[in-house]
Amino acid sequence: MAERVAGVRLAPYTTLGLGGPARAFVEARSAEELVGLVAEADRAGEPVLVLGGGSNLVVADEGFDGLVVRVASRGIEVAGNGDSGAAETGRNGGSEDSGAGGDGRNGGKADPGAGETGRNGGDRITAQAGEDWDALVERAVAEGRPGIECLSGIPGLVGSTPIQNVGAYGQDVSQTITAVRVYDRVAGEVRDLTAAECGFAYRHSAFKQEPGRHLVLAVTYALPRDAGNGGLSAPIAYKELAARLGVGLGERAPLAEVRQAVLALRAGKGMVLDPADPDTRSAGSFFTNPVLTADEAAELELRAPGFPRWDVPGGAVKVPAAWLIENAGFPKGYRRGPAAISTKHTLALTNPELAATTEDLLALAREVRDGVREKFGVTLVNEPVMAGTRL
Repeated sequence: MAERVAGVRLAPYTTLGLGGPARAFVEARSAEELVGLVAEADRAGEPVLVLGGGSNLVVADEGFDGLVVRVASRGIEVAGNGDSGAAETGRNGGSEDSGAGGDGRNGGKADPGAGETGRNGGDRITAQAGEDWDALVERAVAEGRPGIECLSGIPGLVGSTPIQNVGAYGQDVSQTITAVRVYDRVAGEVRDLTAAECGFAYRHSAFKQEPGRHLVLAVTYALPRDAGNGGLSAPIAYKELAARLGVGLGERAPLAEVRQAVLALRAGKGMVLDPADPDTRSAGSFFTNPVLTADEAAELELRAPGFPRWDVPGGAVKVPAAWLIENAGFPKGYRRGPAAISTKHTLALTNPELAATTEDLLALAREVRDGVREKFGVTLVNEPVMAGTRL
C-alpha cells in the first residue's frame, strides 16, 4: 500500500492554486490500490477526498481534515470491431476530482464495457480514472475516432468526466459513454454501470445525487473509427464552433481541424491551462447555466424582457449564466481584492496573481451570486466541488 504523507499543501494540486494542507496525503497508482485506500479509510471512519486533476475543485484555506487520495491510475484498452481486445495495460498496469466527488480495472475484469457493443457497433476505449482527459481526446482525434473532439482542452482526468457529464461546444460525454466502473462505498463492491444507470443530464449524473458514494475507476467510451467519412468529426452542433470552422450547423469537418478550433476558442476564453496566462488560474466555469421551469422563465421575462434562452426537454428553459452575471453588473475583469472575474470569460473566477485565499474567491462568488439573485430572481449554482468549505 502506498505511503501516507502528513501536511501536504493542496494548493499546488489545484488549478486555482488554493487550499491548505491535508491531514494525510497518498497517491493511488492502480484501481486496486485506489479501492483499498478508500475502503480502509471508510472502515476507520476517516474522511476522504479523492483528488484528480484539481481543475474542478475549491479547497478550504484550512485544508482537508482527513485523507486525500490522489488518483494516479493509468491504462487504456481498445476492444471491438476487429480489434482483438489487446490492450495497452498502462504505465502502471492499473486503473477528482475523480469522482469522490463521486470521483481500473478491478474484480478480475479488464473492460467495463465488455458486455456491450459500442453504441454504433464500433470500437470501445476503456480508460482508467487517472488518465489525462485531453490526452485521450488527442489520441481519439489522431486515430480518426469522432465523438469527443469538441471536448479538447478540458483539464482534468478521465474519472471526473461522467460525474459532471462533462460537455462543451455541442458535445458531452454522455453521448459516447457506454459503461462506468465504480467502487460503491456503501455496498463495498465494484460495479459496472451502464450509461442508462448513470442518469446523465445537463452537467449532471446520478453520481451527483449521492456525492461521494461512487468512486470512478474506469470509463468506457464508444469511439469507432469513422473510416467511411475520411476522418471527419461528428456533426458540428455549436454555432460559434461552426463559424470558426466555416461550416454550417450539422456539417462535419476534419477531426484535427475541429480540435485545433476548439483549443483556440478555449484559449481565447482563458480555458486552456497556460502558466503564462493568469486567467487560466481558475476552476473553469464557476457557475452552471440555470435551467428554469416555465413559471420561472415567465417571471424572468418580466424582469428582463427578451433574455437569451434555449429550450430544453420537458418545457424548461436554459439561461446563460454569463449573460446574467454581466447584466447584473459584473463585467469581465471585475475584482474583489485579489480574486477576479476572468478578463476573457465571465463565468471563470480566478486567482490571477496567486495572492488570493479561498475565502477571497468565495467572497467574490457570493457577491456575484447574490447580485444576480437580487436583480433577476435566479440563484446561480456553483459547478466546482467544494472541499472543507461551502458557497
